[in-house]
Amino acid sequence: MPARPGLPRALASELKALFGGRVLLAPAERAPYRYDAILMGKTPSAVVLPESRAEVQALVRLGRKYGVPLVPRGAGSGLSGGSVPLGEAIVVAFTRMARLEVDPKTQTAWAEPGVTTARVSEAARPFGLFYPPDPASYRTSTLGGNLAENAGGPLCFKYGVTGDYVLELEWVDALGEVHLEARAAYDLPGLLIGSEGTLGLITGARLRLLPLPRHRATLMALFPGVEALAEAVSRAIASGAVPARLEFLDRSAVNAVEDYLGMGLPRDRALLLAETDGDDRELVEEELSLVERTALELGAEVRRARDEGEAEALWRARRAVSPALGRLRPKRVNEDIAVPRSALPQVVGEIEALGRAFGLLVVQFGHIGDGNLHPNILFDPRRENEEKVWELAHEIARVALRYGGVLSGEHGIGLMKRPFMEEALDPGTLSALRAIKEALDPGGLMNPGKVLP
Repeated sequence: MPARPGLPRALASELKALFGGRVLLAPAERAPYRYDAILMGKTPSAVVLPESRAEVQALVRLGRKYGVPLVPRGAGSGLSGGSVPLGEAIVVAFTRMARLEVDPKTQTAWAEPGVTTARVSEAARPFGLFYPPDPASYRTSTLGGNLAENAGGPLCFKYGVTGDYVLELEWVDALGEVHLEARAAYDLPGLLIGSEGTLGLITGARLRLLPLPRHRATLMALFPGVEALAEAVSRAIASGAVPARLEFLDRSAVNAVEDYLGMGLPRDRALLLAETDGDDRELVEEELSLVERTALELGAEVRRARDEGEAEALWRARRAVSPALGRLRPKRVNEDIAVPRSALPQVVGEIEALGRAFGLLVVQFGHIGDGNLHPNILFDPRRENEEKVWELAHEIARVALRYGGVLSGEHGIGLMKRPFMEEALDPGTLSALRAIKEALDPGGLMNPGKVLP
């Protein structure tokens, strides 16, 4: 068998013997695995699609034997380059590890990393249960990717993020050994969740499910600008509101969605979507009224959804943001910062001003309830300088840090934000993180070149 560039002939033979047709070696088969949803890396030396924990163990041991890095990958919907190969490497594509079992008695589910996020709630719904983490890509993104990035979603303000629902985590370490860990003593699951595949490969998780709330209420508030919207959110939460979902779109995002869907949204207005839920209808309505009152105080026009159909139509606008923005420019950098809610008005205002100063189109949306913003820099590389785009991305990151925020709320550091890490963390903290990496991945073969500068 001819070896692929960078792939030892003996390793290629062993891969074929173990995985058969689930090893992709032809250039056309490997090429799509150099991309995620935003960035492009190097074409991997091989792609392997394991179907079991034992196969993942065998693959890790082969990688160690031949000194070949492993890059884990789910659906490829990531936005920071976390699953993008940087050199000679084997991509471990987990999409065929998709076993899912729901246990209604314990209100838990066991899921392998290739299970799509939406499928967990769909399987739990007949039992009156649901899985709260709901990233915008929930119909395509996989649990493994969500765990790797500790993904959130619109429900994260009230219900928390992916890591909050993990009771046990199964993973394979850099030596090919399996661990099944609950969150006790040294919180190893907490260390693996959000580590972007740089410390080990996740092969399964026991997830906590919740009873479906009996009632929900939804409103849309339209503001003259995004700063007033952010102030309304800050005031509503300070008054005691804990909505299940609290999402925003700036004026450019609203215009893009209206162009895309034609659903009758007023143009040139910043849009806030709020939803409350629970088992007591009066409390659900009362909590939404707190959001409504602060919105009205700050000059918003408020519309309440009259039924589930109207509520779902409003949320369709939020889910349509990404495809709508794709129609404005051929490329974009999707930033992901999180800042204290008290700083939201200043942060969104400064980011708008930065976009104007750089002469680039910046569109803001995101999970504003927990301060997680997604400023998107849209550009056409044929007309606009890509170096300038990345300079603006760095400046946006600096805004977050200046207000006491962090570089990522849920998309991860990956490749995109590695250059910013030395500004975000002090040298002592970076040294501690490098020591953890060295202890768990002494050969440096687990998704190298990601996260740590």
